[in-house]
Amino acid sequence: MTEHLIYKGEKLSLCEEPLRNYLQTIRKDFKFQAPSTALWRGYIGTWSIENGRLYLLKLRGFVSKSEDREEVGLKDLFPDFPDGVFAHWYTGEMRCPMGGLIDYVHGGYASTYEQDLFISVEKGVVLSERIVENGKAKPDAPRGYHQAARYDF
Repeated sequence: MTEHLIYKGEKLSLCEEPLRNYLQTIRKDFKFQAPSTALWRGYIGTWSIENGRLYLLKLRGFVSKSEDREEVGLKDLFPDFPDGVFAHWYTGEMRCPMGGLIDYVHGGYASTYEQDLFISVEKGVVLSERIVENGKAKPDAPRGYHQAARYDF
């Protein structure tokens, strides 16, 4: 299951995990738990680019509480920013696949789609954007990123 990016008013699948570095270096105490094998990282974030800056708008995840799993949100990880937080910790290149499916790979973010949108970010600020054309999908190919199975949590 991918995270989501709101980009120019469109909801795209985000084949990157911008929160990973924050969790590994700043909030080591916050441990998410996988609700299924479709979501090993234990959470899904909804991100947005606004005025050239990357924000985490929503978070839905799971943590262990004794023998149970408890659902948590953005306010649990960022109590001072329950409505969204500037992703100042993130530097990297985000990939959003678009168009028809050319080659399906079961696992990770390795499937190939007609286009990839790459967004380069440094300390939460967008530096550049580019689209890479990967080829043409068959007319009946699934459009946009999707999972082979669905798990609702």
